[in-house]
Amino acid sequence: MEVQSNQSAGNQSGGLKKRLTSVWHHFKRDRQLLLIFIPCLVFYAIFRYGPIYGMIIAFKDYQVFVGILNSEWVGLKHFRTFFSSPDFWLLFKNTFLLGFYTLVFSFPIPIIFAILLNEVRLRLFKKWVQTLSYFPSFLSIVIVSSMVIDMLSPGNGTVNQLIQYFGFGKIYFLIDPAWFRTIYVVSDIWNHMGYEAIIYLAAISGINPTLYEAAKVDGCKRHHMIGYITLPGMLPTILVLLILKAGSMFRIGYEKVLLLYNPMTYDVADIFSTFVYRKGLLESNYSFAAAVGLFEAVIALVMLLAANFMSKKAGGKGLW
Repeated sequence: MEVQSNQSAGNQSGGLKKRLTSVWHHFKRDRQLLLIFIPCLVFYAIFRYGPIYGMIIAFKDYQVFVGILNSEWVGLKHFRTFFSSPDFWLLFKNTFLLGFYTLVFSFPIPIIFAILLNEVRLRLFKKWVQTLSYFPSFLSIVIVSSMVIDMLSPGNGTVNQLIQYFGFGKIYFLIDPAWFRTIYVVSDIWNHMGYEAIIYLAAISGINPTLYEAAKVDGCKRHHMIGYITLPGMLPTILVLLILKAGSMFRIGYEKVLLLYNPMTYDVADIFSTFVYRKGLLESNYSFAAAVGLFEAVIALVMLLAANFMSKKAGGKGLW
């Protein structure tokens, strides 16, 4: 028994030595790439993982002049206050619906757009369409939101001028709660469609061209080649991006909503991130805002894990 245990320990030691040797070999081989990666690593360490320490204020009655460590520990008080408040279900519903509609409507559009671009045979026309579709992605959220507000203005807005041209009355889009989610989703599609289509075009370019040639020889039409070659070839990329999109469904940035909403649309537009902005920065209730933000992050993590699990069950592929 003692000999067997010594042999087992020797095998484990040998295996560990081999793994360390392999790691060192890869490190030496890829040292230039790892050197380029250092700024990215430093950025995430400082601005992503470093601030996690400050999340403990969600469990404290944080006082600025006392500090994080010396503030009074209150446990789950802020979470209980948030869950029992009438704002909770309203914020949950608004965040879920806005994220769900964005996922359902804005996710398939770049896929369809990339397939259509791939089928265009006129190079000049294809380049012009690509350039025009990419352009909104280079605009900041402030500019995009300002353009949306100007176009939907009841006075000189382009959309209302067209509506009046056809004999209909003007619509007050920005103060009508029924229009807010539609405006948000449509503007999101316009803003990101061209940029996201690049990823799918890259996936299409990686498909073996001999598959299309063989399909042509067999007499397949274009729609058959799209259904049996292009889409299956894009599927791994689609699944990965779907997981990321589903994981960020509850992590809606406050900037665009903050620029587009107003007191008339609070009932449908107020979400977790805008609530955190008001409570934390405007009302200086840092602990309560941190508790709400932490809850939002946990929900996003659960969504990401669920989307990854479902992707592996459905297509056999996931992020990990």
